[in-house]
Amino acid sequence: MELPLMFTNGFLISLPILFTVLAMFAGVLSCLYGPYWKVRRVPGPPVIPFVGHLPLLAKYGPDIFSVLAKQYGPIFRFHMGRQPLIIVADAEREVGIKKFKDIHNRSIPSPIAVSPLHQKDLFFTRDARWSTMRNTIISLYQPSHLASLVPTIQSFIESATQKFDSFKEDEETTFSDLCLRLATDVIGQAAFGVNFGLSQPQSISESIDKIDSKGNNNDDVSDFINQHIYSTTQLKIDLSSSFSIILGLLVPILQEPFRQVLKRIPGTMDWKVERTNRKLNGRLDEIVVKRMKDSERSSKDFLSLIMNARESEMVAKSVFTQDYISAVSY
Repeated sequence: MELPLMFTNGFLISLPILFTVLAMFAGVLSCLYGPYWKVRRVPGPPVIPFVGHLPLLAKYGPDIFSVLAKQYGPIFRFHMGRQPLIIVADAEREVGIKKFKDIHNRSIPSPIAVSPLHQKDLFFTRDARWSTMRNTIISLYQPSHLASLVPTIQSFIESATQKFDSFKEDEETTFSDLCLRLATDVIGQAAFGVNFGLSQPQSISESIDKIDSKGNNNDDVSDFINQHIYSTTQLKIDLSSSFSIILGLLVPILQEPFRQVLKRIPGTMDWKVERTNRKLNGRLDEIVVKRMKDSERSSKDFLSLIMNARESEMVAKSVFTQDYISAVSY
């Protein structure tokens, strides 16, 4: 009589533990396969738990998208960790999607999650703020305005190509560095109305010295260039990324807690990224404040357009606060 009773009592006592384990198991499955389940009808290669298709990206590099397009067609899915991306490889194909402002569950990529500056740009704002920002800056994307920027961009391209003439015949160069200099110059001129001169045939340090020798915003410009280049190169997903970025790919819910801890430990990559982002935000705020005080602003660059609209009360000042002005311009 005692054995069945002990067994029954033991079974009843273990039920809460059993249900807890089952609930945790269901939660893990939901976390891992929830995003996949929503896009399961979209063709794509088999998904590996936690890492998704990252091994394929490591194997093929950027060519992976061409490989998958040939194998699975012009529309396929690619998983960055557990986060699925729908890739449209055919520029002529029309794909119907919901209005961008109505997509409220937009996920933030793990590299962007460590950069508060990028989280406040147009792609990651929502609701009324997004609509106001878009309506304010949409004139910058009109064909007439873009056409007016062609000579400026062309001049930077010509300066960048002159750099090839200065290379020796057997000298190696990193093409991505040249592209980064070119992109930084275009951003500086189109967004802030500042010519950094990085795409000219000289090194980055020489460009900074040249800018400083002209007294052009003193160390503001050189510091901005340094912080911008470092911040941009850290927005990547590989084994050299910060630990929180890699963790965000595998278990997104743990990224922010680990980042908050690691950014306080000197020497870690998260600490370096946090320090750089803080300095970059400070430099951008200084540029914005100085341009706010400038009464003779042009109307061609991004920053001037936003400030002119803000001062003319065409948009609410509560929407374009100083931090959002810096983020949208950047």
